[in-house]
Amino acid sequence: MEFVEKHDNYFVQKVDALGRLGLSPHQKITTAMRILAYGAATDSADEYTKIGESTTIESLKRFCRAMVEVFGDWYFWSPDAEDIERILHIGKQRGFPRMLGSLDCMHWKWKNCPTGCAGQYVGRSGKPTIILEAVADYELWIWHVYFGLLGSNNDINVLSKSPLFANLANGEAPPANNVIQGK
Repeated sequence: MEFVEKHDNYFVQKVDALGRLGLSPHQKITTAMRILAYGAATDSADEYTKIGESTTIESLKRFCRAMVEVFGDWYFWSPDAEDIERILHIGKQRGFPRMLGSLDCMHWKWKNCPTGCAGQYVGRSGKPTIILEAVADYELWIWHVYFGLLGSNNDINVLSKSPLFANLANGEAPPANNVIQGK
């Protein structure tokens, strides 16, 4: 909360012309996090944090922007050559030589999927889902995330559309030397 408040004055609690305290940063940030974490509707925040829908939307936009601008350089990056070397070294020590991370695709139930889109996002469960592809290393450092694709797709279909392998195919990856079948 401190970082967000320092980055964007919108989150600092202010006093209005009548001397009343406005919305607290706790209210605005909690609202944004509930929407992101639980898929809560923007008009549901009124019941929980006493914030109207327009303020909820503004808080969400500003919170997301602040997260990227404040923490983006540290948390939202692909591994560089030094990271690759460290990850490969630890993987080798643990019995997984040449392993950069664990890749997985999963279907997340989309609780508040708009009715007009629900049919396009029906997953194998018969309910609307959105597909998440993620790569994490042994420390659970997530260095690739991809949300996407309509409908019920298997992991191969997701991977074929993923920017992870598109980048690798275009040569946009840190150097990692591997030996495969003696080559």
